[in-house]
Order: sequence, then structure tokens, then C-alpha cells
Amino acid sequence: MFLQFPWAEIYLWNSETGNVQNLFHVDENDYPTSVAWSQEAKYLAVGYKHSKLQLWDAEASKLVRSLEGHNLRVATSTWNGHTLTSGSRDRSIINHDVRARNNVTCRLQAHSQEVCGLKWLETGNLLASGGNENLLYIWESSKMNSSKFLYRFKDHCAAVKALAWCPYQSGILASGGGTEDGCIKLWNTQKGTCINTIDTNSQVCGLEWNRHHKEILSGHGYSPNEVIKNELCLWRYPSMDKVGNLKRHTSRVLQLSQSPDGLTVPAFKLDSEEEDLPKFGTLADKEEGLPVHSMEVTIS
Repeated sequence: MFLQFPWAEIYLWNSETGNVQNLFHVDENDYPTSVAWSQEAKYLAVGYKHSKLQLWDAEASKLVRSLEGHNLRVATSTWNGHTLTSGSRDRSIINHDVRARNNVTCRLQAHSQEVCGLKWLETGNLLASGGNENLLYIWESSKMNSSKFLYRFKDHCAAVKALAWCPYQSGILASGGGTEDGCIKLWNTQKGTCINTIDTNSQVCGLEWNRHHKEILSGHGYSPNEVIKNELCLWRYPSMDKVGNLKRHTSRVLQLSQSPDGLTVPAFKLDSEEEDLPKFGTLADKEEGLPVHSMEVTIS
């Protein structure tokens, strides 16, 4: 199942049947600002403009519990087993144990502006966090209670929202910067070094690795020179040569997600029309004349 939401409703889309289900309706004055599936896809975490953070049982369409801790917009969240980590405009990062009555197990106050990006490494030992003050932090799970970060990277010159860990090379992180930065950076978090930088000349809003081939997909928004405004781009790893691009969007691609089999990437945008696209490789071959592998992209 995948998720799409206008301002005041959340829907679930079943990719196998094509059925769309309304999960719940919310007050339009306190609309959802972040969503994240648990790793087993049973629970959906929903953050709100006015600091609420809720857990929903998607199959039962039932609110399981509300999690306390933030006092401003919950901009991002990410799961690590039974731990849900959330980031907020209140500049804090909170680890919630969703099983515990007192859910807050750790609070970090390193960012000086809104926390707009969070991503756990699949092994659960490293967390990446990005902020509106242009900083990228790497945290070790075993040392988070001490509030000591492993690395603080200052190389981006705009907000760091897009984060994605490489699924086939341990400790490699991709990060994307906002409009004034426009760069995708690759980091070796074992050595604390930046190993590649690609200037896309466009706001980088989302990143997703192709789990079957060495490629990474980027979603873009504003572009100062209109180069790849509102596009999806596919890059070959590790060279970061551009393989192909899609130009179907009319507004910013705000978020990317990926199906459990790693073959489909729904891209969430501001305009509400839904469009089914062919295999990404087919379209890239046609537009760019380059070989590319089998990530199918669904525009919703």
C-alpha cells in the first residue's frame, strides 16, 4: 500500500488491486505534515502541523495511540524497529518507544532550525538528520542519550531534507540540498568524508536508491535556471552520471517512496492528478538514448 494526501484527508492506495481507501479525515487547520510506514508496513506514523504525532493501524483503519513530545510542526519521521524517530520545527529530534507508556526515550537538541530530514540506516545503528540551517548530522544509536553526534557536515548551503542510505554499500549516505544548494552529496560515514558531489542546479526534495541496480533516483523542485525544474532524475552509482529524466510534473516533486519489492517509486507532488507511467528505463531510453534499468515510476 502507498499513501497520498490532500490537505485534510489521508488515503491508502493498494498497488495490486488499484483500490483507494480513505484512512481518515482531519481538521484542515491541523493537516498532516509527515508520514512514515513502520518496517513491517503494519503501522503508519502521521505528524501534524500543530505538533501531534499519531500511530494508525492501516489494515484496521484504527488510531492506535498518540505520541507526545513536540510543540511545533512534525516535519519528518523514520522507523527503527519499535523506535519511531521524529523531527520538528521545534528543532528537536525525539526517539519514541511505541510500546512504552512513557514514549519519549531520547531527545536531541543539536539543530538550530527545523529538522526537515531523518533516515535510519537499515541496520539500525546510524541515524542521519538534516536541518533548515543547512547542517547534516550523523548519530550512533548507542550514544544518542549522551547527545554526542558522530559527525556534523556543513557542506550544504541550503536545507537538507532528502536523505537515503545506500542498500548495497555499508555506511554510504546520499543527501540533497535545497534551492540555493541544489547538490546531491555522497558520504562515507565510516570515514566521515564526502566522496562525491553533483550540482543538479535544482532543489533536491527526495532521494531513493534502486535496490536492484546501482542507481539513485532524485526528485526536484525549484530551479534558479529552470534546468531540471520539477523533474525526476536517475543517476548511475558511483559515477553519478545522469542516466535519464522524467518531465511529467507541473509542480515540485515533494517526496519519493518505494514499494517493498523495490520496483515502483510513487512520487508525491503538489498538483493532484494521478498518471501511470511506463518503466522508467523505457522512458529514459526514449528521451536520453541511454541504457537504464527497471525502476517503474508512478506519479500520484
